[in-house]
Amino acid sequence: MLYRSEVDGLRAIAVLPVILFHAGLFGFSGGYAGVDIFFVISGYLITRIILDELNAGTFTIRNFYERRARRILPALFSMLTVTTLIAVVVMPSELFKSYA
Repeated sequence: MLYRSEVDGLRAIAVLPVILFHAGLFGFSGGYAGVDIFFVISGYLITRIILDELNAGTFTIRNFYERRARRILPALFSMLTVTTLIAVVVMPSELFKSYA
């Protein structure tokens, strides 16, 4: 699948209402719509990749999930490490137990 910069632009636009909703700006109660739009765009991209690989005869479920893991797990573990380190320093012990 060729890189499509307009899809990245659409995803960025979809994230904006979510950020503005969490910032608490008046009139931005539609953060959920941004999440929905982002998921639809991501679903399109994943489906396109699967269909392209199926047509080429190269699709395997193992490779599909391996690519997802390589893309998502480093960010997950990085975020967990950072938030845990901050939680150790900032949270009182009772809240830290709940965090753990």
